[in-house]
Amino acid sequence: MIGAIAGDIIGSCYEGRKHNIKTTRFPLFKDYSHFTDDTVLTVAVADAILHGSPYVEKLKEYYALYPRAGYGGAFKKWARSEYAGPYGSWGNGSAMRVSPVGFALDSLDAVLAEAEASAAVTHDHPEGIKGAQVAAAAIFLAREGKSKLEIRDYIEATFEYDLSEPLDSIRSWYARDYTEISCQGSVPQAVIAFLESEDFEDAIRKAISIGGDSDTIACITGGIAQAFYGGVPKDIEDEVLARLDERLSMVTLEFREKYLR
Repeated sequence: MIGAIAGDIIGSCYEGRKHNIKTTRFPLFKDYSHFTDDTVLTVAVADAILHGSPYVEKLKEYYALYPRAGYGGAFKKWARSEYAGPYGSWGNGSAMRVSPVGFALDSLDAVLAEAEASAAVTHDHPEGIKGAQVAAAAIFLAREGKSKLEIRDYIEATFEYDLSEPLDSIRSWYARDYTEISCQGSVPQAVIAFLESEDFEDAIRKAISIGGDSDTIACITGGIAQAFYGGVPKDIEDEVLARLDERLSMVTLEFREKYLR
């Protein structure tokens, strides 16, 4: 889970067309690197899992605690309302917040079911659910020691994502429209960044280097990379924890103590 948070914080400086970069050579952290809604909602999902709380309750609670974290318009409208049902989203918010599911559950079937549950409270569109399931399943398979080839083959066969395009090719055209905010327009690319990586840091750099919704893509990649590479380098983890407030840090560390020992 902290790998996903690292991706969010590192990517926060490079999100959007004015700040996108198309290289892996950039400072990992700047003075203004900060957590965004990706981190807030990832911790909300972790909190719900830790304490058996409904996802709707925790997502709305964390929105109220961090109302300026950078949420999408539809989520903000939902979070401010008394409405508790989903709103049909196919956006990548379901995939960005799902990493705790991939780490906490003990079987692939359970991961897929819980990923759907965590997504469907807002993102009940089939693509919104699929994106969350792909990200969570990749984390679980990485935890189980599956190879990158096995992870890729499972995702392509089960979810019909095409993971064959090299990152260099993606980088040449990606983020010319707004499809990168969708699950189908960002989750495959986040997985490919992981598949082409050499270590955790390289995975984050590659995810950010394609441009687009950089913090969210790196958040998705970071969760998978943490599971596959067996953690997050200490220097990166220390930088990440220093940028969280007490509440977010406490839940993150509590989750790690329970599920990642």
